[in-house]
This record gives sequence, C-alpha cells and structure tokens, in this order.
Amino acid sequence: MSPTTGGRLAARSLTLAYEDRTVVHELDLTVPDGQVTVIVGPNACGKSTTLRALGRLLRPRGGAVLLDGTELARIPTKQIARSIGLLPQTPVAPEAITVSDLVARGRQPHQSWWQQWSDEDERAVTDAMSRTDVTALADRSVDELSGGQRQRVWIAMALAQDTDLLLLDEPTTYLDIAHQVEVLDLVRQLASPAADGTRGRTVVTVLHDLNQAARYADRLVAMKEGRIVAEGAPGDVVTAELVREVFGLEAVIVPDPVTGSPLVVPGAPWTPSTPSASPSTSVSGPASASAPTPGKVL
Repeated sequence: MSPTTGGRLAARSLTLAYEDRTVVHELDLTVPDGQVTVIVGPNACGKSTTLRALGRLLRPRGGAVLLDGTELARIPTKQIARSIGLLPQTPVAPEAITVSDLVARGRQPHQSWWQQWSDEDERAVTDAMSRTDVTALADRSVDELSGGQRQRVWIAMALAQDTDLLLLDEPTTYLDIAHQVEVLDLVRQLASPAADGTRGRTVVTVLHDLNQAARYADRLVAMKEGRIVAEGAPGDVVTAELVREVFGLEAVIVPDPVTGSPLVVPGAPWTPSTPSASPSTSVSGPASASAPTPGKVL
C-alpha cells in the first residue's frame, strides 16, 4: 500500500545499515498526525532500527527522514528534541534519582545559558506527571518502582519534553500483562483528542504482540526483512494471509470480543493423543510426537 499523506514525520527511500549489513531497504512511510502507529513484524525485521532512524539516532545509508519536509540531518539537535521525543527500549536512569528529577530532565531541550528553569517548565512537568498518574511518586527513587510505574515515569519525562511526536520502542518489554495494559492504555489516551477538540499526540511504537498492536493502533505497519509488507487500519492489515506471510504462522482471525479489533488465534491447536485401549499404554505419558505444537504470535 502507498503511505498516507499529511504527516509531519516521514521516511523516503530510507535505507539503513549496520556496517556492511543492510537492515532496512528503501522504505517509504508517512506517520499520520494525531494517531497511534504501531510497527510489527518478526525479530530482526528492522522495526526498532526504523524507529531509531525516525528519531535521528541512526544515520541513513540512503534516502532520508523528513520532519515538516526537511531532512532531519539538516535540523539542529535541540530543535529536533523540541519536536520528537524518543523513549528507547531499555532506558537507564541515573542511580538514586527521584521521579520528579527524572521527569524534569525532559525539559532540557528548552533550557539555555540565559534561560534556566521557568514557570512554563514547572507547568510542563506537573502536567506530564499528572497525565501519567505518577504525581504521588514524585519523591520516590526510580529504582524502587515497579516495572509499570517506571515505564509511566519515562513516558512522563518524554511528555515533559513537550513534543508533538512520541516514539516508543517496545514500551511493554519485560512487563507483566497488567502493566502492559496500563502502559498501552496511557499511549491510547495520549493520542486521543482533548475535550476542547485539540488533536492528541502523534505516537509511533514498536510492539511484538500482534493482538495488542491491533487493539491499540489506529494504523499498523507490518514489516518483514527490512521492508513494509502492509500498512493501514488494523482491520485491513491483520488477515490470515498477512500472518502467514510475515510470521510464518497459520492462524484464524476473529473479532476481539471486547473491542472488535482483529484477534489472531494460532491455527492447528494442540490436542492430546487418544489413549490406546491396550493396558500397556500409559495415558499419563507424553503426547504423541505427531501432535502439533501451539504457535506463538510475536
């Protein structure tokens, strides 16, 4: 499918490589404003590499990433930091730093030698902590927090940066299911329009769980071997054919009973072998070697 139009952030013929190994091949992508775009695909398909390039952490081997029509390479770093917030997969907090101090670091792009901490900075930090529900944790050390709480604090720091675009690399990694839902609910809220109709944030995130991606995304981008295989609304992208092509998995697609979004059910479910009538057969032994094993949606 062709990329959508109208987004501030875009990639054009983007080729990315690590030394002599090309990871992403001539990728074209436009990120829709005010929506949640989720990049999915198997391991090592170029998802996180693409996200890093969108945040100018990786220099393109070919093509370009554009912000408002200008190549990122031509834009000063501080100016980019005022437009794009990037939360890497495994951020590391300074030892013993408090929640409020870490969130305040999101204001660094707005600081200068002639303008230090201002009322605007204070408002941005207060609002970010309120939106992520971490105000009560302000004086606690980040080291003491649960996984879900830490993720909320990191997202608060990115929000305090006050950027219209937010890039999140696998924000649910290492979290239990409750914390995963907590973080993804927050992402969904960030992109939702305000009560006065103001457009929400533009979010691009990488997720491994295809069902979570389909539930929370406005737009899905499916990648395989460094190329976009399909992109569009989850209901258009998540098909049995797509799951087979991208993940090598036979699956049945059914409506999510809660949201109506596509739900991937791995095909050929495991069933126990039928015990033999012979007395010598142990019914508690291992299943037959011919029994299929369950698939796994990544």
